[in-house]
Amino acid sequence: MEIELNLLNKAYHFEAKNEAGNAISIDASPSIGGENHGPRPMELLIMGLGGCSGIDVLSILRKQKVEPEAFRIKLHAEREKDAVPSLFTDIVVEFIFKGDVDPGKAERAVKLSMDKYCSVAKTLEKSATITYKITME
Repeated sequence: MEIELNLLNKAYHFEAKNEAGNAISIDASPSIGGENHGPRPMELLIMGLGGCSGIDVLSILRKQKVEPEAFRIKLHAEREKDAVPSLFTDIVVEFIFKGDVDPGKAERAVKLSMDKYCSVAKTLEKSATITYKITME
């Protein structure tokens, strides 16, 4: 994997690109001189957790011929207070399904993702407690 970051202004706004040329903006908090042109790096980690587990869950459900009408993931993350570096300590991932999705199949897909397949979860669980919940709409 190769990623390249280019500074776009005189503050902290970067554009990060992967090998395929897909790009995302990254910025710092205004409290340290950033300008809100993109997520903070630690926010990107949590977004990566949601994306990784979401892809896993959909892949598992689709192999069972289950297609949610809608699917959302909400994440809440807490970091160490007054620490440098300030690592994540607690992360809650809420998987929200809408449509004709068997709750048992949803639970199995989420459990497999979080416990076995999601590389981001496995990386973050070394410093944080990750829990999840499932909501059926």
